[in-house]
Amino acid sequence: MPEPKKPGPKKEAAPPAEEDEGRDELPEDEPVPGEEPQPAQITGLFVERPQSATAIKGKDITFVAKVDSSTLLRKPVMKWLKGKWMDLGSKAGKHLKFKETYDRNTKIYTYEMTIVKVVDGDAGGYRCEVTAKDKCDSCTFDITVEAVEEVQQTNILEAFKRSGDAGEDAGDLDFSGLLKKRERKKEEPTEPEVDVWEILKNAKPCDYEKIAFQYGITDLRGMLKRLKMMRKVEPKKSDAFIRKLEPAYSVEKGKKIVMSVELTDDNAQVKWLKNGQEIKPSAKYLFESIGGIRKLIINRSTLSDDAAYECVVGEEKCFTEVFVQEPPVTITKLLDDIHVVVGERVEFEVEVSEEGANVIWMKDGVELSRDGKYRFKKDGKKHWLIINEASKEDIGTYCVCTNGGQSKAELEVEDKELEVLQSIADLTVKAAEQAVFKCEVSDEKVTGRWFKDGVEVIPGKRIKMTHIGRVHKLTIDDVKPEDAGDYTFVPDGYALSLSAKLNFLEIKIDYVPRQDPPKIHLDTTGSMVSKNTIIVVAGNKLRLDVEITGEPAPTVCWRKGPIELSSAEGRVRVESRKNLSSFVIEGAERGDEGLYCITVTNPAGEDKADLNIRVVDVPDAPENVRCTGVGEDTASMLWDPPKFDGGAPIKGYLMERKKKGSSRWTKLNFDIYESTVYEAKKMIEGVFYEMRVFAVNGIGVSQPSATSKPFMPIAPTSEPTRLVVDDVTDNTCALKWLPPDRVGAGGVDGYIIEYCLEGGSEWVQANEVPVEKNMYRVRGLQVGEKYLFRVSAVNIAGRSPPAEIKQGVTIREITERPKIRLPRQLRTKFIKKVGEKVNLVIPFQGKPRPVVNWFKDGTPLDSSLANVRNSEVDSILFIRQATREHSGEYTLSVHIENMEDKATIEIQIVEKPGPPVAVTVTDVWGFNAALEWKPPKDNGNCDITGYTVQKADMKAKEWFTVYEHNRRPSCTVSDLVMGNEYTFRIFSENICGLSDDAGASKNTAVIAKTGLHYKPQPFKERDMSSSPKFITPLVDRSVVAGYNTAISCAVRGYPRPKIIWMKNKMIIGADPKFLMQNNQGVLTLNIRKPSLFDGGQYICKAVNELGEDQVECRLEVRVIKEKEKEEAKK
Repeated sequence: MPEPKKPGPKKEAAPPAEEDEGRDELPEDEPVPGEEPQPAQITGLFVERPQSATAIKGKDITFVAKVDSSTLLRKPVMKWLKGKWMDLGSKAGKHLKFKETYDRNTKIYTYEMTIVKVVDGDAGGYRCEVTAKDKCDSCTFDITVEAVEEVQQTNILEAFKRSGDAGEDAGDLDFSGLLKKRERKKEEPTEPEVDVWEILKNAKPCDYEKIAFQYGITDLRGMLKRLKMMRKVEPKKSDAFIRKLEPAYSVEKGKKIVMSVELTDDNAQVKWLKNGQEIKPSAKYLFESIGGIRKLIINRSTLSDDAAYECVVGEEKCFTEVFVQEPPVTITKLLDDIHVVVGERVEFEVEVSEEGANVIWMKDGVELSRDGKYRFKKDGKKHWLIINEASKEDIGTYCVCTNGGQSKAELEVEDKELEVLQSIADLTVKAAEQAVFKCEVSDEKVTGRWFKDGVEVIPGKRIKMTHIGRVHKLTIDDVKPEDAGDYTFVPDGYALSLSAKLNFLEIKIDYVPRQDPPKIHLDTTGSMVSKNTIIVVAGNKLRLDVEITGEPAPTVCWRKGPIELSSAEGRVRVESRKNLSSFVIEGAERGDEGLYCITVTNPAGEDKADLNIRVVDVPDAPENVRCTGVGEDTASMLWDPPKFDGGAPIKGYLMERKKKGSSRWTKLNFDIYESTVYEAKKMIEGVFYEMRVFAVNGIGVSQPSATSKPFMPIAPTSEPTRLVVDDVTDNTCALKWLPPDRVGAGGVDGYIIEYCLEGGSEWVQANEVPVEKNMYRVRGLQVGEKYLFRVSAVNIAGRSPPAEIKQGVTIREITERPKIRLPRQLRTKFIKKVGEKVNLVIPFQGKPRPVVNWFKDGTPLDSSLANVRNSEVDSILFIRQATREHSGEYTLSVHIENMEDKATIEIQIVEKPGPPVAVTVTDVWGFNAALEWKPPKDNGNCDITGYTVQKADMKAKEWFTVYEHNRRPSCTVSDLVMGNEYTFRIFSENICGLSDDAGASKNTAVIAKTGLHYKPQPFKERDMSSSPKFITPLVDRSVVAGYNTAISCAVRGYPRPKIIWMKNKMIIGADPKFLMQNNQGVLTLNIRKPSLFDGGQYICKAVNELGEDQVECRLEVRVIKEKEKEEAKK
């Protein structure tokens, strides 16, 4: 296959070649057959990078990447990506093939990606990433697809197409089709034209629609009118008809049809026939006769009215055809692409224009049927396609079709990723020690294999492999030098590997015969912008290898400012080897910028070198994206540049918009837009939109900005109506108005009020913020002046035309006597409980604004006792938590100059009373006892309304109420039991309720016995313990899939047994599909909408400390086919 090459000034297709399968045996410096030598610079982990190439449509192409693993501790992992996120590894198959080889001599991994039979959708940007523990590297390349040779398109609009196949709005516009070289189309002999009108003229009316469809005529109404004009040329005379029926009538479903004829004889009788059957008058079919005109009216036409009609007068007839057109059902909410993992639930949702419309679901062009895998659901205008458990077989293009359109969406299903809970760690051991490699993965059922340097490890006496739960171990006893190497664990069924290195520790003693001063050999070529300056893109890896010489081996010290860098692990680290010191930054960040210094020392001397590292990145996202104005179908957008430009100048911006609630973004510009002000056009009025902006610099495109607040393209409202003056004072004027007649979808955000001196031209805005109410008082006006006022409505589109008061309003002082309008509930005593809040609103009137004062018991009200708020029309007295000291007479005084009005309010704050005192049993006779007590010391600031008396037997100590609402401080308690001793307690009561505490009697009442003695027999409690036993077993059932069902049984036992439900001998846990109920020993298992998977054996098991018991049944789930459903409906 051809290898990728750099595109030259002229695009040429890569020549086809055979795939090289012997790459492992080629020397390192010898190029691969069919591949041109690559002059690209080798940096990072890549020895050879894939290059951009031009592919011929329908041919194969191969890309090669080589990775040096000599410095890596474990096997690198390669990923091929398209665009930013699409992982091509999951797309492997007939179209994409991947190959991996390893050269043990050079320790170079070779990765190949082959695209079989290139198509237009393969064009675009690609990226390959290689990772190994904490090291990573990446590179990008592009693929351009050229067609072999195509015939020139007759319609130039067909050359404008979008990349991808997600829909007409998805992808970017591809204009490459206009630049392709095309041959001129050869003229083909044309067929003789057919006169369609002659065919229609001689055909029957029932064949009109078939002929129109055959010859591409879409305007049936225009076709019928032309046929009518053609037939008028040769009119036929009739003795019975002056005017016959039209040749055909076309009407929309649900509309009224009127067919009329005119007769020569006004008294003639007519018959109306439909498909040869006489029509009888009814509410649907109406007959009208006006002179010689006869009409047939069909109300609310349906599809059954699409038929042939006749009007019969004597022996003469006239015919017509009625066509009823069903309005097309359009799709109002399109399908969205869905990306899930295996086993997840998939729901495709679509919304159509008509309720109860029929839709057809298709997958890859094949209609789907309702079975156990696919479920269809509809609710009003919404339709759903549901896949309960997605699998790889469900990948494809799904389409929903109506008679008025269709919508497509892609379903992508990926395998579940295996999560690594604990990776393998590198080991360094000495001879005869034990080495244990250990890893832990998320799935305990996963098995795997161990490899050493690419060769599978075979267990033996020294080597043991174990798998316990989620933990996998490789144990090597009595480690020997030949055990050193790279060990890899590969889980079965997953594209994942965990690697670690086993280092064998040996002690060596080197003798240094001489000393040389240290020397730093710094390479100033390659990515250096200027001397000792390095530029690295943020997120990429920087590895700086510095060669060092000197004897004995010098000590290397890296510093950034005063901070010494000595860590051998982590993101920023220093790696040392013989005669080489490597400074590594994994995933460069902005904070890594600065001046770095390397110092090498040994006993013979010292050497230094300075390096300046500069990190560049994509810019931050633009900020504060906002809409500054809207029009009927436009919107003006403004945003702030990003705070950080990524170290490179901002080239411009890319804008996207979407409808509110939608997930599909539409690009507004394909060329970089340099300004921060943009006017979006071609939007729908009354629809909310949202917008976001990307910043672009020389490195790439930033993340999207925060979505702007929703805005709506809409025109301003009409002017407010009925603007009038409501009130005038010495320096204010109150205005009232009604909302505009035409508001529109944008609504009204508020109103702006302006005033102007009569005869002047300068309008002054009275309010800074638009007011929402339909009234406003303009303040700060001059006494004696005449003013003009106007009010404008404001919404997101701007101000409406103003409503004006054209006659001047004179500002003058008006005096009105003060008057307090005391509410009815405050004219009597106002009672509140302790702790409640008091909020009294007392309106008053008077002009100019009266002076308000509050008094309590004749003295000015203390502000610490209550809060007072006064306005122009009322005064509010507020007490947050009332206490008894707030009780008293409150007086409100309002006065204007020498005029005054007062109102008095009596407030009483009450609480529960205290307990009665001195409760005494004064006399006992027979079965009666007399009680007396004194009223409580604290009556709760109100009258005592009664007492509640309770008695208690000294043995049982249970209290029973004897009297409630007893008004006197004494009572007689009767019906006491002989031989018992009684004590009494009494609660006092007022309007707040009973007292919290009770007054207890000081003495007791003893009812003397008459000599009887009762000796009860001892009570023996029965033992109710028993082991569980099912008294009603489970019964086998056969149910229909998709309908809720339940199975039940009954059990008894004491203590109450624990119930366990099992399906196929597996315990049913907290599965939301199953609902387990236990009602007085009746056990029920509810199964929500069972599927074929829910069939099987169900067991109910009851267990307590005395034993256990179980019952079982079998549940069969049946799927009703479409034919059976139709027969059931019939």
